[in-house]
Amino acid sequence: MVTGNYESWGRYPNYKPYDVFLVDWRNEIPELTKFSKKILAYAWGKSYGDVCLNENGILIDTKGLNRFISFDEETGILRCEAGVTLASILDFFVPRGWFLSVTPGTKFISVGGAVANDVHGKNHHNSGTFGCHVTKFELVRSTGERLICSNEENTGLFNATIGGLGLTGLMTWVEFRLKPCPSAFFAMESEKFDNLGEFFEINEESERKFDYTVSWVDCTSSGGSLGRGIYSRGNHADPKEYQLPGLPNQKLKNFPFDAPFINSCSVNVFNVLYFNKQFNKIEKKIVHYDPFFYPLDAVLHWNKAYGKNGFLQYQFVVPFGNEKDTIKEILKNVAGSGMSSFLTVLKTFGNIKSPGMLSFPRPGVTMAIDFRMSGEKTLKFLGRLDEIVRDSGGVLYPAKDARMSAEDFQQFYPQWTEFEKYIDPAFSSSFWRRVTKRINN
Repeated sequence: MVTGNYESWGRYPNYKPYDVFLVDWRNEIPELTKFSKKILAYAWGKSYGDVCLNENGILIDTKGLNRFISFDEETGILRCEAGVTLASILDFFVPRGWFLSVTPGTKFISVGGAVANDVHGKNHHNSGTFGCHVTKFELVRSTGERLICSNEENTGLFNATIGGLGLTGLMTWVEFRLKPCPSAFFAMESEKFDNLGEFFEINEESERKFDYTVSWVDCTSSGGSLGRGIYSRGNHADPKEYQLPGLPNQKLKNFPFDAPFINSCSVNVFNVLYFNKQFNKIEKKIVHYDPFFYPLDAVLHWNKAYGKNGFLQYQFVVPFGNEKDTIKEILKNVAGSGMSSFLTVLKTFGNIKSPGMLSFPRPGVTMAIDFRMSGEKTLKFLGRLDEIVRDSGGVLYPAKDARMSAEDFQQFYPQWTEFEKYIDPAFSSSFWRRVTKRINN
C-alpha cells in the first residue's frame, strides 16, 4: 500500500504509483524481477514533469541510500550512495574547502537524480553538466547483475545512464569530482539590462570573466523593454581578496498554504517590483552560496503557490545562429498571452559536450519559464511555443517536461532509438511511455 506523497515538483500530471518499495541498504536491493509491474527509482521528487512518475507502476524509493562512502582529498573524488542530496554534500564539504563542480537551482535533489537528468547550472559555459564530472557508478540491472559503469567499463551503459532518465537500472552509488573552493561565499555582481539586445551584450563579456552567470527576465515587458531583466554573475570569493561576512543563520520557511497564489495579477506586480528592486545599474556584494545558487530553496514547498493543479516549467535551448530572433519571438508570445511567468531564467550553454547519450544541454541559448497549469488554455499556448522552438532547431528539456509530444521528442532526440537498447526491460516511466507511445502501440 502506498504511503507518502509521490508526485513531481510541478504536481502535473497527477499520476499515482501502484505501490512503493523502500530501499535502505545498497546490499539489500530486492530482486527486481519479482515485481509484476514496471519499476522506476524515485528519491526526492524534484523533477518538474513526469520523468519521476510511474503511473500504476512500482516506485523504488531510494531516499534511504543516503550515506557517504569515501572521499579522496588528493583528487576531490567523492563516492556516495545515490539518495544523498546535494544539500548534504554542501553541508559537509564546503567547510572543508570543496564545492560541487556543477549544481542546478535546487540543492534538494539526489545525486542519482542529478546523474539521471544530467543537470546543469550557472557554469555550463566552462564546466559542462553534472555528468561531465561523474567517474563511475554501480548499476543494478533486473538480471541481478551489479555493474560498475565508467569510461573504461560498460561504457555504453555509462553514457546511456547519464541523462538516461532512470531507465537503465537502479543506481546504488555514484562517484564524481568535487572542486576546491576558498570559502562558502561568492563575489556577485548584478547588472540591470533594459532589453534583450543588452542581455546578449552583457552576457558575451561576462562569460569571459565569470565562472557563474545567469539572468532573470521580466517576461511581462514589451515594446522597447522586451526582455529586460537583471543579470547575475559571480566567482568564488577568496578570503585573501575579500572581507567575508559571518555565516548566515538560515531558517527555512514553509509556504503557508496550498492555493493558487500565483496568478496574472500577482505575477505582473512581482515582475515590476523585482526589476525595480535594484536602484543602480550595477551592484556588487559578497553573498553566501545559498542565495547565490538556491534562492527558492529558502521556502520549502514553494510549488504550493501554484495550487493543487500545479504548474509547468517550459525549458528549451535554441542553437546559436538565429537565437536572438527566436528568444524575442517567444518573449513576445509570452507577454501577449496573459500567462506571464513569475520566474523566467535566461542563460547560454557552452560547447562542453556531456558523455550523456540523451543529455539536454548543447551550444545555444536556454530559457526556463514557469506557467500555472490552467488546463487546455495552457497546453495550447505551449504548443505554439513548441512550433517556434522546433522551427529554430531547438529542443525541450525532458527533466522539466510534462506534455511534449512523441513526435517532437523523437525529432529532438533522434538518438533515442540507440538509447532504447540500454533500457532495462523491467524499468519504465510515465514520461517514456508518453514520448514513445506511437512507436510502442
